[in-house]
Amino acid sequence: MALTRQEKEAVVSEIADVAATAHSAVAAEYRGIKVTDMTALRAKARDTGVYLRVVKNSLVKRAVTGTEFECMTDGLAGPLIFAFSQEDPGSAARLLRDFAKENDKLVVTMAAVGGQKLEASDLGKLANLPTRDEAISMLMSVMQAPVAKLARTLNEVPGKLVRTVDAVRVAKETS
Repeated sequence: MALTRQEKEAVVSEIADVAATAHSAVAAEYRGIKVTDMTALRAKARDTGVYLRVVKNSLVKRAVTGTEFECMTDGLAGPLIFAFSQEDPGSAARLLRDFAKENDKLVVTMAAVGGQKLEASDLGKLANLPTRDEAISMLMSVMQAPVAKLARTLNEVPGKLVRTVDAVRVAKETS
Protein backbone atom coordinates (compact mmCIF):
# COMPACT_ATOMS: atom_id res chain seq x y z
CA MET A 1 0.00 0.00 0.00
CA ALA A 2 1.39 3.38 -1.04
CA LEU A 3 1.95 6.13 1.48
CA THR A 4 0.10 9.42 1.19
CA ARG A 5 2.00 12.68 0.98
CA GLN A 6 1.31 13.45 4.66
CA GLU A 7 2.55 10.00 5.71
CA LYS A 8 5.71 10.46 3.65
CA GLU A 9 6.31 13.87 5.23
CA ALA A 10 5.84 12.33 8.68
CA VAL A 11 8.35 9.56 7.89
CA VAL A 12 10.89 12.07 6.55
CA SER A 13 10.42 14.26 9.62
CA GLU A 14 10.82 11.31 12.00
CA ILE A 15 13.99 10.06 10.32
CA ALA A 16 15.41 13.60 10.15
CA ASP A 17 14.85 13.98 13.91
CA VAL A 18 16.55 10.66 14.59
CA ALA A 19 19.44 11.44 12.23
CA ALA A 20 20.00 14.82 13.88
CA THR A 21 20.71 13.18 17.24
CA ALA A 22 22.24 9.86 16.12
CA HIS A 23 25.93 9.06 16.58
CA SER A 24 26.26 6.76 13.57
CA ALA A 25 24.20 5.06 10.88
CA VAL A 26 24.47 1.70 9.13
CA ALA A 27 22.63 0.57 5.99
CA ALA A 28 22.20 -3.09 5.10
CA GLU A 29 20.45 -5.03 2.37
CA TYR A 30 17.84 -7.36 3.88
CA ARG A 31 16.60 -9.25 0.81
CA GLY A 32 15.49 -12.81 1.65
CA ILE A 33 15.34 -12.53 5.45
CA LYS A 34 12.39 -14.19 7.19
CA VAL A 35 9.84 -12.06 8.99
CA THR A 36 10.50 -13.83 12.30
CA ASP A 37 14.20 -13.02 12.00
CA MET A 38 13.44 -9.36 11.24
CA THR A 39 11.11 -9.23 14.24
CA ALA A 40 13.88 -10.59 16.46
CA LEU A 41 16.30 -8.02 15.02
CA ARG A 42 13.87 -5.20 15.75
CA ALA A 43 13.38 -6.40 19.34
CA LYS A 44 17.14 -6.56 19.87
CA ALA A 45 17.47 -3.07 18.36
CA ARG A 46 14.96 -1.65 20.86
CA ASP A 47 16.90 -3.25 23.73
CA THR A 48 20.25 -1.81 22.59
CA GLY A 49 19.10 1.75 21.82
CA VAL A 50 19.21 1.46 18.03
CA TYR A 51 16.57 3.04 15.78
CA LEU A 52 15.88 0.49 13.04
CA ARG A 53 13.66 1.25 10.06
CA VAL A 54 12.93 0.03 6.54
CA VAL A 55 12.19 3.09 4.43
CA LYS A 56 12.21 3.98 0.74
CA ASN A 57 15.61 5.29 -0.32
CA SER A 58 14.11 8.48 -1.77
CA LEU A 59 12.62 9.35 1.63
CA VAL A 60 15.92 8.67 3.39
CA LYS A 61 17.72 10.96 0.93
CA ARG A 62 15.37 13.77 1.88
CA ALA A 63 15.59 13.01 5.59
CA VAL A 64 19.39 12.99 5.86
CA THR A 65 19.90 16.14 3.80
CA GLY A 66 21.67 18.64 6.02
CA THR A 67 22.84 16.04 8.56
CA GLU A 68 26.18 14.33 8.95
CA PHE A 69 24.71 11.27 7.19
CA GLU A 70 24.23 13.09 3.90
CA CYS A 71 27.37 11.31 2.67
CA MET A 72 25.34 8.07 2.46
CA THR A 73 22.92 9.34 -0.20
CA ASP A 74 25.02 8.26 -3.19
CA GLY A 75 25.04 4.62 -2.01
CA LEU A 76 21.32 4.19 -1.47
CA ALA A 77 20.21 1.44 -3.84
CA GLY A 78 18.10 -1.66 -3.38
CA PRO A 79 16.02 -2.71 -0.39
CA LEU A 80 17.85 -1.29 2.63
CA ILE A 81 17.27 -1.31 6.36
CA PHE A 82 18.68 1.65 8.25
CA ALA A 83 20.04 1.51 11.79
CA PHE A 84 20.84 4.70 13.70
CA SER A 85 22.88 4.50 16.93
CA GLN A 86 21.20 6.51 19.65
CA GLU A 87 23.38 5.69 22.68
CA ASP A 88 26.93 5.11 21.43
CA PRO A 89 28.57 5.19 17.99
CA GLY A 90 29.13 1.45 17.71
CA SER A 91 25.78 0.04 18.81
CA ALA A 92 24.13 -0.11 15.36
CA ALA A 93 27.25 -1.61 13.82
CA ARG A 94 27.46 -4.24 16.57
CA LEU A 95 23.79 -5.11 16.18
CA LEU A 96 23.95 -5.63 12.42
CA ARG A 97 27.35 -7.33 12.54
CA ASP A 98 26.12 -9.87 15.09
CA PHE A 99 22.88 -10.44 13.17
CA ALA A 100 24.79 -10.90 9.91
CA LYS A 101 26.88 -13.64 11.56
CA GLU A 102 23.69 -15.60 12.27
CA ASN A 103 21.89 -14.70 9.03
CA ASP A 104 24.06 -14.56 5.90
CA LYS A 105 21.30 -12.87 3.85
CA LEU A 106 21.82 -9.57 5.66
CA VAL A 107 24.54 -7.71 3.78
CA VAL A 108 25.87 -4.48 5.25
CA THR A 109 26.45 -2.01 2.43
CA MET A 110 27.74 1.10 4.21
CA ALA A 111 28.01 3.02 7.43
CA ALA A 112 28.56 6.65 8.38
CA VAL A 113 29.97 8.30 11.46
CA GLY A 114 31.10 11.87 11.99
CA GLY A 115 30.18 12.91 8.46
CA GLN A 116 32.36 10.24 6.85
CA LYS A 117 31.05 7.32 4.85
CA LEU A 118 32.58 3.96 5.74
CA GLU A 119 32.56 0.96 3.46
CA ALA A 120 31.09 -2.35 4.59
CA SER A 121 34.59 -3.71 5.20
CA ASP A 122 35.15 -1.00 7.84
CA LEU A 123 32.11 -2.06 9.85
CA GLY A 124 34.33 -3.98 12.30
CA LYS A 125 36.18 -0.79 13.23
CA LEU A 126 32.93 0.93 14.07
CA ALA A 127 31.52 -2.11 15.87
CA ASN A 128 34.64 -2.43 18.05
CA LEU A 129 34.31 1.08 19.45
CA PRO A 130 33.77 0.96 23.20
CA THR A 131 30.35 1.58 24.68
CA ARG A 132 29.82 4.67 26.79
CA ASP A 133 30.37 2.76 30.04
CA GLU A 134 33.52 1.09 28.70
CA ALA A 135 34.91 4.46 27.54
CA ILE A 136 34.22 6.03 30.93
CA SER A 137 35.95 3.15 32.74
CA MET A 138 38.98 3.47 30.43
CA LEU A 139 39.12 7.20 31.09
CA MET A 140 38.83 6.66 34.85
CA SER A 141 41.67 4.13 34.84
CA VAL A 142 43.87 6.56 32.93
CA MET A 143 43.00 9.35 35.34
CA GLN A 144 43.54 7.14 38.37
CA ALA A 145 47.02 5.89 37.36
CA PRO A 146 49.00 9.09 38.22
CA VAL A 147 47.21 9.44 41.56
CA ALA A 148 47.98 5.81 42.47
CA LYS A 149 51.64 6.26 41.49
CA LEU A 150 51.86 9.40 43.63
CA ALA A 151 50.34 7.55 46.59
CA ARG A 152 52.84 4.69 46.21
CA THR A 153 55.72 7.15 45.95
CA LEU A 154 54.63 9.10 49.02
CA ASN A 155 54.14 5.83 50.93
CA GLU A 156 57.66 4.74 50.04
CA VAL A 157 59.31 7.61 51.99
CA PRO A 158 58.10 6.53 55.47
CA GLY A 159 58.61 2.89 54.51
CA LYS A 160 62.24 3.57 53.63
CA LEU A 161 62.70 5.49 56.90
CA VAL A 162 61.33 2.53 58.89
CA ARG A 163 63.64 0.10 57.07
CA THR A 164 66.65 2.39 57.70
CA VAL A 165 65.87 2.72 61.43
CA ASP A 166 65.42 -1.05 61.64
CA ALA A 167 68.77 -1.60 59.91
CA VAL A 168 70.45 0.78 62.38
CA ARG A 169 68.83 -1.09 65.31
CA VAL A 170 70.00 -4.45 64.00
CA ALA A 171 73.51 -3.04 63.47
CA LYS A 172 73.68 -1.71 67.07
CA GLU A 173 72.38 -4.98 68.51
CA THR A 174 75.05 -7.05 66.74
CA SER A 175 77.95 -4.79 67.71
